[in-house]
Amino acid sequence: MKTRLISRLTALAAVMLLPLLGCGGGDSKLTVLLKDAPGDFKAAVVTIDQVYLQGEGGKVVLSDKKVTTDLLTLANDTATLVQDAVVPAGTYSELRFVVSGAYVRVDNGDGTTSIYATSPNYEGLPAGAKVNGDLQAPSLGSSGLKVKLDGDKLEVTGEQKVLVVDFDVSQSFGHDAGNLRKWVLHPVIKGADMTLTGGAAVTLALANGTTLPTVNGEQLTLAHFNAVLTNSDGTRTVVALVDTNADGVFEVNFKFLFPGTYTLSFEGPEGVTSINVTPAIPFTVNVESGRTGTYAFTLNGAVAGAQ
Repeated sequence: MKTRLISRLTALAAVMLLPLLGCGGGDSKLTVLLKDAPGDFKAAVVTIDQVYLQGEGGKVVLSDKKVTTDLLTLANDTATLVQDAVVPAGTYSELRFVVSGAYVRVDNGDGTTSIYATSPNYEGLPAGAKVNGDLQAPSLGSSGLKVKLDGDKLEVTGEQKVLVVDFDVSQSFGHDAGNLRKWVLHPVIKGADMTLTGGAAVTLALANGTTLPTVNGEQLTLAHFNAVLTNSDGTRTVVALVDTNADGVFEVNFKFLFPGTYTLSFEGPEGVTSINVTPAIPFTVNVESGRTGTYAFTLNGAVAGAQ
C-alpha cells in the first residue's frame, strides 16, 4: 500500500479463552475484548459486523453482533466484542474481524479537522458530519481483516488461554500517495498471548514544603498533571493522575502492556515549562509478563512561564 503514515495509535484486543463448564468434547468459551491507547487522531471509529476464527475445520463465527466503537474512547480500558462464544477444540490459523464501515477525524494542524469515511452515508458518522474525503477499506467487508497469530496458529483446548491482538493504527491509516483527499485503511495486526502482558502502577506525591505555581490565575495541584508512558515504537499513552483514595498521593495504572522496555515521564498543563521529579525522568520501566510493577515518584517542584 502506498501511504504516508500520519500519526501514532496502538489498539489492543484481548481475546480470552475460558474453560467451558458442564460441556464435553473439549470445547472452550471465548470472550473478545477491545482496547487501545491514545494517539494523534481526533476520532478513529470502526463498525465490526462479525468476528470469526478460521481453522482446520473451516470458519467458526464467534459473533454476528454489530459493534461500532471509537478506539480513542478505550484508552487503558476494554470493550466487549464477544461474550462466552463456544469454540470447538482444534487449531486455528487466523482470527478475523469483518468491518463494514469506518471513519477517521484528523487534525489539519490549523485548528480545524477533516473527516475521511468509507461512505458519506456511513452509519457511524456523527449527526450532521461533513465528509471531506474517502477512506478506502479493501476487502474488509468480505474476507475481513486478518490477525496474524503468534506462532501462526492458535491451539484451542479445554484449558484457559488468553490472546492479545495489537492493532497498530499508525500503520493502518494513511494518506493515499496520489490523492491527499483519500485515506486508506489497511490494518496491520498481530497477536500474542495475553498471559505475557503486564502492567505499571505509578504514583506521584508532592514533596513536603513544595508549593506548585499558579498558571492563568489557577493554583496548580497534582490533578493538573499527567503520566506519560512511551513504548519502543514511540507511541505515547497519556493518562491523568487521580487521587482515588484522597490520601494526597495521585495514581495511574497502565494495564495490558506488552512485555518490554518503556519510558515513563510526567507532564504538566500548558504554561508549565519544567518539573523536578525524584527519581529523575524520563524513567525506564521494564514490563514483565504476568506482573504489574509499582513505581513511586515525588514532585519536588514545577516552573511556569511568564504569565
